[in-house]
Amino acid sequence: MKIEIEPGVRLYVDVEGMGLVPDGAAMREKPTLVLLHGGPGADHTGWKPRVSALADLVQIIYFDHRGHGRSDRRPAHEWTLDCWADDVVRLCTALGIEHPIVWGQSFGGMVAQRYLARHPAHPSKVILSSCSPHLGLVRKLAAFERLGGERARKVAEAYWSNPGPERLREYLEVCLPLYNPTPQPDTAGARAQFDAVLLDAWNRVELPGLNLLPGLARAICPVLVLGGEEDPVTPISDQRDIAAALPADCVEFHAVAGAGHGIWRDKPEEALALVRHFIAVPQQ
Repeated sequence: MKIEIEPGVRLYVDVEGMGLVPDGAAMREKPTLVLLHGGPGADHTGWKPRVSALADLVQIIYFDHRGHGRSDRRPAHEWTLDCWADDVVRLCTALGIEHPIVWGQSFGGMVAQRYLARHPAHPSKVILSSCSPHLGLVRKLAAFERLGGERARKVAEAYWSNPGPERLREYLEVCLPLYNPTPQPDTAGARAQFDAVLLDAWNRVELPGLNLLPGLARAICPVLVLGGEEDPVTPISDQRDIAAALPADCVEFHAVAGAGHGIWRDKPEEALALVRHFIAVPQQ
C-alpha cells in the first residue's frame, strides 16, 4: 500500500504481524518495529524474509524511503539525510505509531543516526546495524585490500572518490562479493528495485562531508549497535566509534566474528537472537 506522509508525498508500506494479539481475556499490544533499509537507491525487499521470525514479538513495518523502490519518485533536492530521517516521524504519525523500535541497516543506519539526533524522544529503542557515521574512506580501502587485494582497493577507491555508472558497475563486480564471507544468493538483489542515479548522487554530494558522531550524544533511549568483524564497507571500527559516541548508559554493542555486512546474512541465528533479546528486555 502507499501512505501519504505529507501532501503529495507517498511511501510504499507493508505490514507483517498483528499489533493487537488475543491474550486470554485481554488484547495485548505488541511493540512496532520500523525497518530502515540500506542503499541508498535500494528498497525494503532485502529485509524479507530475513526478519519475519520476529513477527511473534513485534509488528513489523517495512517501507521504501522517499524516492526509493515503490515509493513515489521525488526531486533530487529531497535526497537528503535530514529529509529521510524526518520521514520516519512523518510515517509514524500517519500510521498512528507512538515510540517505535527503529532498526536501520547500512545506509538505513545512517538515516537512523540522524533520526536519533533530530528526534531523540521519538523512538523507544534503536538498532544500528552494519553502518558508519561517515564515509571513512581510509578504513574502507584498507578492508577491501585485506579481503580482495590491490585490485579491490583500487576499484573501491575509484568509486568512492568519484561515484558514477562505469565505476559502479566495476565496484559491484569486484567489491560487492567481498561484503560477506559466506557466498550470498543473488535472489534478493534480483528482486530489489534499484536506482543507481540516486545512489551515485547521494554518495557524491552529501556523504563525503558527513559526520554523524556529534549528534549521537543526544540519544536517550536504548541503542543496540551491531557489526560484523569481516565487513569491508562499514568496517567494525566504525561501529565502535558509534558505540563510543552514544551515552554509556544507552548503548549495547556487539562485534560478531565471522560476519560481514548485515550480520544476519552470515550468522542468522546469532544476529536474530541478539535483536530478539534487545527488543524483549524491558526498558529501565
